[in-house]
Amino acid sequence: MTSASAATRNWTLPVDGMTCASCAGRVEKAARKVPGVDQAGVNLATETLSVSASTGFDPLALRQAVEKAGYTVATRTVQLAIGDMSCASCVARVEKALAKVPGVWAASVNLATETASVTLASRDADASALEAAVVKAGYRVLAPADTAADAPGRRVGDGARVLIAALLSAPLALPMLGMVFGRHWMLPGVWQLLLATPVQFWLGARFYRAGWGALRAGAGNMDLLVAMGTTAAFGLSLYGLLASDTLMPALYFESSAVVITLVLLGKWLEARARRQTSEAIRALNALRPATARVRGADGDVEVPLALVQVGDLVVVRPGERIAVDGEVSEGESAVDESLITGESLPVPRGPGQRVAGGAVNGDGLLLVRTTAVGAETLLARIVRMVESAQAGKAPIQRLVDRVSAVFVPAVVVVALATLLAWGFVVGDWTAAVLHAVAVLVIACPCALGLATPAAIMAGTGVAARQGILIKDAQALELAHAVRVVAWDKTGTLTEGRPRLQEALAVSSANGGDRATLLATAAALQSGSSHPLARAVLDAARDEGLAVPPAAALRAVPGRGVAAEVADVECRLGSARWMQESGVDLGALADRAGTLQAAGHTVSYLAAMGSAPRLIGLLAFADTVKPSAKAAVQRLAAMGVRSVLVSGDQRVSAESVAAAVGITDVRAEVLPEDKARIVADLKQGGACVAMVGDGINDAPALAAADVGIAMAGNGGGGGTDVAMHAAGITLMRGDPLGVADAIEISRRTHAKIVQNLFWAFVFNAVGIPLAALGLLSPVIAGGAMAFSSVTVVTNALLLRRWRGARVASSAAAACPAPPRRA
Repeated sequence: MTSASAATRNWTLPVDGMTCASCAGRVEKAARKVPGVDQAGVNLATETLSVSASTGFDPLALRQAVEKAGYTVATRTVQLAIGDMSCASCVARVEKALAKVPGVWAASVNLATETASVTLASRDADASALEAAVVKAGYRVLAPADTAADAPGRRVGDGARVLIAALLSAPLALPMLGMVFGRHWMLPGVWQLLLATPVQFWLGARFYRAGWGALRAGAGNMDLLVAMGTTAAFGLSLYGLLASDTLMPALYFESSAVVITLVLLGKWLEARARRQTSEAIRALNALRPATARVRGADGDVEVPLALVQVGDLVVVRPGERIAVDGEVSEGESAVDESLITGESLPVPRGPGQRVAGGAVNGDGLLLVRTTAVGAETLLARIVRMVESAQAGKAPIQRLVDRVSAVFVPAVVVVALATLLAWGFVVGDWTAAVLHAVAVLVIACPCALGLATPAAIMAGTGVAARQGILIKDAQALELAHAVRVVAWDKTGTLTEGRPRLQEALAVSSANGGDRATLLATAAALQSGSSHPLARAVLDAARDEGLAVPPAAALRAVPGRGVAAEVADVECRLGSARWMQESGVDLGALADRAGTLQAAGHTVSYLAAMGSAPRLIGLLAFADTVKPSAKAAVQRLAAMGVRSVLVSGDQRVSAESVAAAVGITDVRAEVLPEDKARIVADLKQGGACVAMVGDGINDAPALAAADVGIAMAGNGGGGGTDVAMHAAGITLMRGDPLGVADAIEISRRTHAKIVQNLFWAFVFNAVGIPLAALGLLSPVIAGGAMAFSSVTVVTNALLLRRWRGARVASSAAAACPAPPRRA
């Protein structure tokens, strides 16, 4: 990547999935729509996209645009644990250093987790060059971070250092307290020097190391400010001690020592608080058992979890944690999935039903056929999603980064002006040095750097505990502004498990063959996982019908399925498709109208040929979820309008809409039309969320400002696709979770705004007071440490949040006896 000019930069992004010139055109068109992109070109031979863009544009936005166009970005992400970062200026410098490494597409550094998430765009990019870039910038790469939760609190000796610093500083600070009560006494100057020196140059060595690294990189940070300020106070005191001819000269060793002690205390308290923001990650990681009991020819053998393979039978005894994702082969039990899905009550599981690794088995013995292990399990994917959200950077943070880039140099200028003003104008150089020191110490940008990531970590963590997975920080921040929610019908507002209510053959009034109708329909649905297909197959199985083989099966999106059964082409689908195929529906029109008026979904089966003929109809009914109406009402109370967007027949869609209180219904729409409707809803600047759970919802989920996927409806490939396209995933298929997701976003955004407000106000008030001589260096050091701890503590208040869905679950469980402590 090379710079085209001072204002533009050339970027290269590997893109997979392009096969022809039309693909290249679509990728180029998508790239040109990204703000900041001036030119875009695709090279099919190398499968790369090259763009010329302003340096302020967002590379991740370009990646998302390419993925929305239907192609895959060939990138990989590397996580690094960064040591010695202290403030937002450090974050900006590390990101800048990483961005200069060849092959790096984007770099995001999180001060709260002390990690860097680096996206490598080149297929052959050298990840080892990243560490060299970080070291050159003046920081350390501790190790590749397996989890974001491991980063804070690595320095296990910090508590001891704070205690030693306090013990050494106490004799220096006590005389200051004595002066408050009218007693004037002070340690001899030599004793002050002996106590302050180890605090300054041993316990405070970290500030010199990090400050020197910042200077070598041509930048500044909090450590540099602390090092400069305390060194000035220490040097002034040493000069006074050596140059004075009195027994009790005026010394300020207590200022340098106490400031360092307070800063160390603040960083230690801050690290402890930051660890609490990442509790969700640690709790999820703790769900992974180390071993599994595998059933083989020689009996049950307990083996390390890493040795379990897909297809193995795993025995789960009562009370044990399930080790793998799988399907119950034998046994029945109630399974506690609360830490995975947020479901507060155990859910029944039996043969044929899925279970997730990390859940706790109840009082039954289960034999589970393994379907996923390791990184492919649901728990591993949840952990990756939460880590990704906590490592990401919210849009509002970019403003903070720009401010931080000039903050430290500006503070140095203010401190220098304070020194010169008090020295030349007032004529008191001792006071000039102390007031300049106070400016340097109080102007710590720590609070600015922690304001946003601490709130995001706390918000995503509490959401994950309640089954709301937020994939990235942008989704969390955008969701607070949602004013319109577009709902899919099946699986979101309804249970997603429709049942066949009626199978009516055309000639059934004359004793026609209903069994043939149902068996033929089952043959056409044999290769489908659609909820209606499962309903047909379940009905055929329950009635013991022999399902004939089907050939040339094909699905027609938004219309139905077709296949050859007994050498006859048959079609099963909507009334629209039948009309397009020339099938006369008049024979069953009255009955179909009656069923649709009752809220049933009607599909038609027809035999094609020179004279297409109707064979019969199938009527399905799905149950509206108990909390759907309450969810729509709660959204309305929050100022959010609901719209139903469904591919089902209008009468059926309107019936469900009426049951839940939605008045705006868009029915009989194709999957691509859903994305268009979402785009229409966004007209006028409205922030739109789309809620869906299947493959056909993926385009609309991607087109929405915030995509919300329902993953608690039985899983499957469709749900996986929806989760990939969505920014938020509800692990439990409860519509109330949509309102909960928007509420936690609003609360998190409010905490971000509060934190940034207090961080800016703290500096806006503190720096002038210090420059005017109204704050001593000691008070300034205490205030600086207090500001960082306050920001993180304020963010931690989010952990008290409990969504309405959780509250309703708890209320449902109230009749049960209380649990023993």
